[in-house]
Amino acid sequence: MSAEAVLTAIKERRSIRKYTAEPVDDEAVRAILEAGRWAPSGMNNQPFRFLVLRKDDPRFETLSGLTKYTHIVKSCPVMIGLFLDKKATYHEHKDHQSAGACVQNMMLAAHALGLGTVWLGQMMNNAPQVLEALSLSPDDYEFITVITIGHPAEAGKANRHPLDHYMLETF
Repeated sequence: MSAEAVLTAIKERRSIRKYTAEPVDDEAVRAILEAGRWAPSGMNNQPFRFLVLRKDDPRFETLSGLTKYTHIVKSCPVMIGLFLDKKATYHEHKDHQSAGACVQNMMLAAHALGLGTVWLGQMMNNAPQVLEALSLSPDDYEFITVITIGHPAEAGKANRHPLDHYMLETF
């Protein structure tokens, strides 16, 4: 893989909020999960845990009611829940940073496979209800987010400020 291909994928990936009804095959889901598990983690503790839900799972409908983005959840064929295994964590801040890297890896993998994703971070506002709906103990797992996945029914869009906007000092 060329550096140009990686940099292009980073710049072209967009959040997709509408999906076609076309199913996402297991091979693609596995590739996305594999990308997530290769994310960096502090001390290589690998605290990530995944839960794949398809539209026919009754928990899917329950989760769609635990976000203000119900319409996005209802349009996607697959969701991946991301959790931290509390027994595998060692530093809250670093583990959350690792989870962010995990999400980014999965979203880039999905993009490379021609799939769209969106990170539903807003669902964290209902983390206790999400854990309950999934029969996961809050003593064992911390809910991080849900990523919706599907074949895009829209083109995403994004704007960025020029690089100088982000710089604290010129270099």
